Amino acid sequence: MTPRLLSLYLASLASAGLVASAETPKVNWAPCPAGEFNTTLDLQCGNLTVPLDYTGTAESAKGKTVNLQLVKVLAPTQPSRGGIQMNFGGPGSPARGGTVLYGELLLAGTGTTIPFVCTNNTFTMGQILNEIGSTLESDNAERRSWARGAIDANICKEEGNADEIGQFIGTAFVARDILSVAEAISEDGLIRYWGISYGTTLGATIAAMFPDRIGKMIIDGVSNTRDYYHAHADYEQWSDTDLVFRYFFDSCITAPPGECALAAFNKTASELHDDAWAFIEGLRISPVAAGTTLVDMGTFKSIILGGLKSVGGWPAMSATLAAILYGNETESKAAIQSFVQPSTATQYAIASFPIVLSQYAILCSDRTVRLDSFEAQEQAGAFKKLYEISRFAGDTVSPITAHCTQWPWKAREVYKGDFQVKTKNPILLASNTRDAHTALRSAFNVSSGFEGSAVLEVNGTGHATFGAPSLCGFLATRAYWQNGMLPKPGSVCDAPHPFSSYTWDDVLEEVAGQRKNNTPAEKRRVSPRWWM
Repeated sequence: MTPRLLSLYLASLASAGLVASAETPKVNWAPCPAGEFNTTLDLQCGNLTVPLDYTGTAESAKGKTVNLQLVKVLAPTQPSRGGIQMNFGGPGSPARGGTVLYGELLLAGTGTTIPFVCTNNTFTMGQILNEIGSTLESDNAERRSWARGAIDANICKEEGNADEIGQFIGTAFVARDILSVAEAISEDGLIRYWGISYGTTLGATIAAMFPDRIGKMIIDGVSNTRDYYHAHADYEQWSDTDLVFRYFFDSCITAPPGECALAAFNKTASELHDDAWAFIEGLRISPVAAGTTLVDMGTFKSIILGGLKSVGGWPAMSATLAAILYGNETESKAAIQSFVQPSTATQYAIASFPIVLSQYAILCSDRTVRLDSFEAQEQAGAFKKLYEISRFAGDTVSPITAHCTQWPWKAREVYKGDFQVKTKNPILLASNTRDAHTALRSAFNVSSGFEGSAVLEVNGTGHATFGAPSLCGFLATRAYWQNGMLPKPGSVCDAPHPFSSYTWDDVLEEVAGQRKNNTPAEKRRVSPRWWM
């Protein structure tokens, strides 16, 4: 687990080399350990030592440091224009894993270690994960969630190392890590950064804390930073979730023949949508046993919510839903079981536990809102507001609200500014038109605070623009990194139909001039004047 998430991406943008100050600590690069990365990319690994406590005010952290573990991909053309640090989101996800997922596309990947440990007891892990994944569907669910928040904090205190490091894993310290790396990788000390999902909150924090140090920055799949730090919940984040869930069925009906299994039942999009909701609501009363896994409303909705992130999985998700909703009893049970993958559920849950808890720990230590009773929580109306914002996600994401308002550990440093700044160079924000996890409006809201910034909107579906392959989006991103070009206000990049078979491999082939003869024109469409 790596709560301080760093990635180092050395862009393949040929230019004169950049030299850092002689006083700045350097990273000594060497070949990465054999077998760590399953890739043919030319990788090097290195380390950078930074303070555990940048404020220097914590007695328990005096003299203690953190060893940031970095990995870079050598630019194909040397010398490169410099390094781009990346954060793939989370917070708390292992960034080195991003190399495998995104490496061939981004030439990226990293990691760093400062482990937040809540418990090593697998039974306790299961209890915590079960409550986190539940929906607030019973009469006493909100009180239960509040009680669970207090219990989990006590577990982390008594069985883990929360007292030791809980105050040192906040976003402001990660921002300082990013600056330290920028100063150390033989450049001009300017920050070049690409953040996705939570990485956008980190990016906005970096830009606000160090506006004069921004070389270039893209934040993609943008979260509302004011909600993140100062609200009871990330309200705006879920404001388009219901729209995207409905759009899944709308796009199914208009999909190319054979691409969406749900289209075979001669139902309208509204009927498919209503049937899906009827099944989901049925799980509230009658959970289903799928092998060794109990599938209730919360479990099912959480899986669907994850599936809405990337349209690449929509054909498979539609086939599974078709069997669940319209198959016979045997087909439906088999589909449900395959949906939750019970054979690996326990192992996956235990493996993911550190990531889930680090997400809670980072977010909750950053959040400034604290409440001392359930009655105060109820009066604040966070649960009710989340329900009103999203029928689909509101109750699914509510438990973290009860955890954060009771979280005992506050980040040693929290950025307290207003995110109204002018950066040395303008930043680029990006978002899909339809994103179930970070609404498009957040990109425009955050952009309004950064003078000179621009928003790249891709008329696609999925979480961040990586979820919607688009040649136009790729070219716009490349133009920004190469020349600092920004999209014109109001410009929108096209993206293929979500049930098409178009992938990032197709984008790369087109960029390389290797267009397939059967690639439809709408997949290739690029607005000729999207830049400023």
